[in-house]
Amino acid sequence: MKDKIIVGITQGDSNGIGYEVIIKALSDPRILDMFTPVVYGSSKIFSFYRKSIPEIEQMDTNAISSASEAHAKRVNIVNCLPDNVFAEPGGATAESAKAAITALDRAVRDLKAGSIDVLVTGPINKKAIVAEGFGFPGHTEFLQEAFGVKDVTMLMISERLKVGVVTGHIPLKDVPAAITEEKILSKLRLMKASLEQDFGIANPRIGVLSLNPHSGDSGLLGTEEQTIIIPAIRKAVEEGILAFGPFSPDGYFGMGHYEQFDATLAMYHDQGLAPFKAIAFEDGVNYTAGLPVVRTSPDHGTAFELAGRDEADPRSMRAAIFAAIDILKKRKAWKALQEGKMPERELQEESPSHPGRPQIA
Repeated sequence: MKDKIIVGITQGDSNGIGYEVIIKALSDPRILDMFTPVVYGSSKIFSFYRKSIPEIEQMDTNAISSASEAHAKRVNIVNCLPDNVFAEPGGATAESAKAAITALDRAVRDLKAGSIDVLVTGPINKKAIVAEGFGFPGHTEFLQEAFGVKDVTMLMISERLKVGVVTGHIPLKDVPAAITEEKILSKLRLMKASLEQDFGIANPRIGVLSLNPHSGDSGLLGTEEQTIIIPAIRKAVEEGILAFGPFSPDGYFGMGHYEQFDATLAMYHDQGLAPFKAIAFEDGVNYTAGLPVVRTSPDHGTAFELAGRDEADPRSMRAAIFAAIDILKKRKAWKALQEGKMPERELQEESPSHPGRPQIA
């Protein structure tokens, strides 16, 4: 059982497309040769959504009460919701929000206990779970507290680019006050460490975006570049971090300058995620850098308008699953390197294209 990586997957909001993209991502039986999936949610709801996808005639599932009961050659479903639970595709409800929270709590407990090796989280509706007492604006902040780390960063990853953010799920009007030298430095440190340990990139180059249009136009359109961002970049360089900028986001993405860097640090959520999703939406993955564990998620939301209609695209969920596996392997290789058990060139090789990995459109 433990010869293969055990991937924990939370259902997310049961009224959205979470189950559909999970089912489609796991539909090819060859995938079970690569890892053991453990879905946290309800076998009843899983079956409900599977029946709405006609092209999937059969799927070997295993309803269990604990990850320790997982079958290596089946799609395992940890039943952690009440027996009378049901789905109402199309919109968040108090019940679907509570179910999302319950599934996440159970998966995180198992992740801490080592019953699963990595965690992939299904999409949630933030407003709905906060209304049910979640207490966090999203997965990222919840996991930061759950694992007791000082700082994490949302890192959007794909084959084409990687984008981190200084500020995450906060109102746009609060962004300028939240941008500080120390926060930028902290994010750059986290990104450098993650790029080296989780992706095998030696001496990564990080492009830093400006806050204001045209990098502030020498103070005409704002002074944060001169007073905060540039000093933070200089301190980062003194620490050995290859940080460059600040760059005006429009030209940086519009002219393809991001391709000159291993990753990009944006100042706020939409500044980084809007171009990322425009460039890499289908295979984009949300990765939480800075945690002692590996957590990824698809880069899309609940898409209630598509729920139950067999129209959801599973590519981002599939990419999130394989990204989690790849990152875990890179971390193990990095640890072996630090212990002198592995040549450095092996770590720095690009992740394999997974010969035999099902190529599903």
